[in-house]
Amino acid sequence: MKKILVPVDFSEYSEYALEVAATLARKQDAEIVVLHMLGLSEAVFTKDDSQEFLEAQFYMKLSKKRFNEFLDKSYLKGIKVTETVQNYKIFSEINEVAKEQNIDLIVMGSHGTGGLNQIFVGSNTEKVVRTSEIPVLVIKEQIPDLDIKKVVFGFDFQIESVKAYHKAINFLNALKVEVHIVHVNRPGLNFISTKEIEEEIDKFLRVAHHNNLPTNIETHTISDYYVETGIYNFAKKIDADLIAVATHGRSGLTHFFKGSIGEDIANHAQMPVITFKI
Repeated sequence: MKKILVPVDFSEYSEYALEVAATLARKQDAEIVVLHMLGLSEAVFTKDDSQEFLEAQFYMKLSKKRFNEFLDKSYLKGIKVTETVQNYKIFSEINEVAKEQNIDLIVMGSHGTGGLNQIFVGSNTEKVVRTSEIPVLVIKEQIPDLDIKKVVFGFDFQIESVKAYHKAINFLNALKVEVHIVHVNRPGLNFISTKEIEEEIDKFLRVAHHNNLPTNIETHTISDYYVETGIYNFAKKIDADLIAVATHGRSGLTHFFKGSIGEDIANHAQMPVITFKI
């Protein structure tokens, strides 16, 4: 990992993301690119003599000034940090920045408090996850010194998802962590027997690893009414530090985080989540 992108709005949640990015950058000997999106109308920048144009200039200067305060953090000392202010309005443009800058990871703060559905769906974070080809790490609370040792990876073991699987596993292996891959078996029309699940997983792993499964990877099959609750309950059970999920581009996290989720699960959903696009 060489470059980490942190989109910020100067809120406390952006600070949470920045601090985690700093921890990862220090451990990986990486640099940080901090991006602020203005979201102003293009017309504002084309009326040279208008009051609107002067206001646009003011907001550009104000953003750069706020960077000086925002980036004045002791945990950033010794880390190369590049700041950029862009007039982006569409969050898919963050993916373009990431590709242009050769970014390896995007770290974003999320302020949702109304359950997993409200945390992600319809939020700016969800929009970035939906469009990003780069892994996105979602941070919900302050974590002064993130130490990732154990990761739960929610996965469906479908052959068409092998590319996303390799992307996730290669990234996680670079962090030198335990990876617990979890398949959630749900009741209803999609229910399959334990034997069928085991055969499906075995087939996938033979293709993905050529019969040479790394020693840091374990697979698990659990039963739950919902994929998201199954993953979170298992992560809580083994005291995981991070949850990883593979997402479909158009549906983003809603592929995994949808429907009504109990308050007890929402209360334990504070751990970081990283997404890998299928």
